[in-house]
Formats: sequence, C-alpha cells, structure tokens
Amino acid sequence: MIVDILQLSTSNSNNMAKKIEIVNRKAEYEYNFLSKHEAGIMLVGSEVKSIRKGQAGLKDAYCLFDKGELYIRSMYIREYDNATFINHESRRTRKLLLRKPELKKLERRVKEKGLTIVPYRIYFSERNIVKVEVALAQGKKSYDKRESIKAKDTKRDLERMRKVKF
Repeated sequence: MIVDILQLSTSNSNNMAKKIEIVNRKAEYEYNFLSKHEAGIMLVGSEVKSIRKGQAGLKDAYCLFDKGELYIRSMYIREYDNATFINHESRRTRKLLLRKPELKKLERRVKEKGLTIVPYRIYFSERNIVKVEVALAQGKKSYDKRESIKAKDTKRDLERMRKVKF
C-alpha cells in the first residue's frame, strides 16, 4: 500500500498526545500540485475513532463537485471494532467543508483548465478536529514521472554517500 502513516509524539504540559497523519504518497508521484487547501470533513464518531487509530487510507480516493459542494469518494476508513451494531460504511461518500469563495474558485478552475482535486493527507488539527488537505492538481506526463524518479534516486544516492565515512 502506498499510504504512509506517520506518528509524531508531542509533549504537552499535562499529557502526551500522539498526532496521526495519513499521507497519500502516490498522489505526489502522479500529479503536480498547484495549490493546497485545508478542508474539514463530515464524519460520524466511529470514523473519527478509526482515524485516530490510523486505520484509514487515501489510495483510491478522489474528490468531485455535486451541486456546488465538494465530496470525497472512495476514501477508506475501517469499521471501528468496539462500535455497536450501528457502524459506518467503510467507503461511503463524505462531504468536505470549505468556504464558499474557495469552493467557487476551485470549481471554476476544475471546469476551465481540466485540473482535478486530489485528497493528499488526513490529520488532526491543533484543536483535535479531523482535517483533509486537498490539492488542486494537474496530471503528470510519463516523462515528468521519469524525472521525479530520477530526482528521488539521486537524492537517495547522496544520502548514502553522506552516511559512508571515509
């Protein structure tokens, strides 16, 4: 799976809190990001608990507009084990929450230039609210993908050279 889960520990004065971040690394390989936007997402309680455990994925997720509102489809959030018989569907359509001017601007750019909106990462804000970072993106051509692979390989080789002591 191409989704990367990062757990960063930060210490507060009262307690230790874990910050969960779920990143879609494949999106960076497939698209050139033109701009990034932070959006809220409408979730139910069991979905929030599953995300807090790191049991979510953006591998097949995509965003689309419906009647002027932005929705995310096919985002995987595993069913919560300790929930009652009323549990959420793992791949249901969820509404993204953005301000109206941002929505109109994004919708206009998607319609005019053939761009797309890609969900890039899920994280918890400082107020412990689930946020989704979506990117206005343009698909890469095959030669662009080769260049990004080449750049990644040279970066990896340079890191190896630094580790070797002479």
